[in-house]
Amino acid sequence: MDYRLKILVAAFAAGLCACGSDAATATPTDTTGVSNEALTSAACPAVNFGKRPAPLTLTTTTAPALQVLGMGNETARYTGEVAARGTTAYTTTWGTRSAAGNKIDIWDVSGANPTLVDSVIVSTSTTLGDVAVSDDGKLLVVATERSGGSIVVYDLTDPRKPKQLSRFTNQETDPGVHTAEIGRVNGKLYAFLSIDPSSVHAKLVIVDLSDPANPQQVYSKVAGNPYVHDTFLRDGLLFVALWDDGMEIWDVGGCGSGATPAAPRVLGNVRTVGGQVHNIWWYHDASGGKRFAFVGQEGPGAIGSSSIGDIHVVDISDPTAPKEVAFYHVDGAGTHNFSVDETNGVLYAAYYNGGVRAIDVRGDLKTCLPSQQNLSTSGNITRCDLRLMGREIGVGLVELNRGVYVWGVQYTGGAIYASDMVNGIWKLKPAK
Repeated sequence: MDYRLKILVAAFAAGLCACGSDAATATPTDTTGVSNEALTSAACPAVNFGKRPAPLTLTTTTAPALQVLGMGNETARYTGEVAARGTTAYTTTWGTRSAAGNKIDIWDVSGANPTLVDSVIVSTSTTLGDVAVSDDGKLLVVATERSGGSIVVYDLTDPRKPKQLSRFTNQETDPGVHTAEIGRVNGKLYAFLSIDPSSVHAKLVIVDLSDPANPQQVYSKVAGNPYVHDTFLRDGLLFVALWDDGMEIWDVGGCGSGATPAAPRVLGNVRTVGGQVHNIWWYHDASGGKRFAFVGQEGPGAIGSSSIGDIHVVDISDPTAPKEVAFYHVDGAGTHNFSVDETNGVLYAAYYNGGVRAIDVRGDLKTCLPSQQNLSTSGNITRCDLRLMGREIGVGLVELNRGVYVWGVQYTGGAIYASDMVNGIWKLKPAK
């Protein structure tokens, strides 16, 4: 065993570096610190949270630049989210620049430079948000805001020529659908819509997409403070970003309790340091561990120049009592959305004016040396600082010395696609 790793394991065993946890709140099956015991929860016995990852010792160095392969320009509108599959990528447009954000751009990404091959104007819309491709590649789903709110469902028989199948809108989607994540529960496709607040509170609406030509609402709940901003679905658990009300974990069919998307069951909640919970990714590591969720925080910003917000790491091995254990911070910039290469254990984060960041998320993220810890006075918890742990392994686009404002990022097919509000879409090589 490496000498530094021996020191780290010894320190952990001494109780010095288990950030965000203590003996009174540890999961009953998780009593040996670093072990190979399976993690389960009495509240969700059907989900095995996998083996506890071993701690890693990494050297802190200056992160190298991620190699830029090419760029596709969109300067008439602000570019929003990105979704790529195979040799085609889709980007939405947002707000009003010289033109309204009512267009979906369709890109050929087979080469180094993304090439615009077509576009779709979404009628009666003034701004678009999320865009997502279904896991079978058959459907494209786009969220619309500020004009009653809706999701538009397209057939992708020809991926470069989407054909509208349906548009779902009702009183519940007013005044706008900010995000629309899609995923399957027990084989059935659903959309999870985060509805903007208006004269009433924000809400989450769940829509059955098993017949994409005829979407059906199955659930609605007032939630969020002041927003319910986004969701992440996996293995029948739904992670809900409730802004200043934190991150909530719902059972929608994964725990074996009888819960469904039409009748969810809330398992637990955590309020991460600083609030402003914007987006979530439940990480499944290459060895089967499912212990950590990554939470994005979005603070105030100005397009093209400034942003604020950290990435927070939450231990969810007991989903009834999730705990923040680590964080990642960039001076002068804030995160927005992210994507994880789970095979290699790398999180790629859109960081607005801070470009794209690559973070090594292998191993036990709650275990660190005292010199790598941070005491949050606002949250009164001790957390591991991923930067001090040597986990920043790549920085993209900031070295170009041109203004960028990266909204979204997706790792797929051995490449990184980054949607940039002020420039369009970038294609980058992944971190080494």
